[in-house]
Amino acid sequence: MGKIKEALQKGKILVSDGAWGTFLQAKGLKAGECPELWNLEHPEEVFNIARSYIDAGSNMVETNSFGGSSIKLAHYGLEDKAYELNKAAASISRKAAGSDHYVLGSIGPTGKILMMGEITEEALFESFSEQARGLEDGKADAIIIETMSDIAEARTAIKAARSSTDLEVICTMTFEKTKTGEFRTMMGFSPSDMVQQLKTEKIDIIGANCGNGFEDMIGIVREIRKADPDIPILVHANAGIPVYKDGQTVFPETPEQMSSYVHNIIDAGANIIGGCCGTTPAHISKLKEMIKK
Repeated sequence: MGKIKEALQKGKILVSDGAWGTFLQAKGLKAGECPELWNLEHPEEVFNIARSYIDAGSNMVETNSFGGSSIKLAHYGLEDKAYELNKAAASISRKAAGSDHYVLGSIGPTGKILMMGEITEEALFESFSEQARGLEDGKADAIIIETMSDIAEARTAIKAARSSTDLEVICTMTFEKTKTGEFRTMMGFSPSDMVQQLKTEKIDIIGANCGNGFEDMIGIVREIRKADPDIPILVHANAGIPVYKDGQTVFPETPEQMSSYVHNIIDAGANIIGGCCGTTPAHISKLKEMIKK
């Protein structure tokens, strides 16, 4: 099937998948339960999530491994199962994706801050390396390092994935709009900062996920594209800005509302388009329909 970058160089706009966390919760994942343990205890449910996105038209699907670093798994006493859980995550998504769709091995932040001295770079590197090896051995096509707010942690994760696997590496960060209309991560980094600093790690694909609906993602993509006219850009947007309703967090955008921004996000420079929190196979199906047009 070739590399993802090769497909993008041919001018294709690829469709990614949607939310995993909210989907798992809908299937019964309880508060305080380890999502990655479902790869061993409820593999059929994890498979069904991945397959539902493939059936909706996704060209690629992620893995249930966002919190699969040994550092995060230590909260559940599962740090010794990091490799096993990540390999299982990738194997399940591979089975769902078949040989004609891409599998993106998901790596999320550890929750530890380097600049605060909460962890060493060496410990981060080793944990990310173990996770990446498990994802590669489970037959992922690429590593997606996502929802990052600290460039130092993102760079360490990229280095770990590069040195321990032969896979393409994607990195996305999460930005919020300031009162003055600028976009910044929780640690104060702009989309331009991300591009300039992560390019030195020879990242294959860069982008943004979570934190925003498609409307605000347009501005983020424009800033990334201004900083680099050529690098492929991936966007995983939420189904709108969350609202608290009847004791629950709700993502309000319908598939029709979300897909109405597709033309603008492509014009801004996005090459891969998918969803994050609150997005469903119905959202992805509508995005696919609009991209085909």
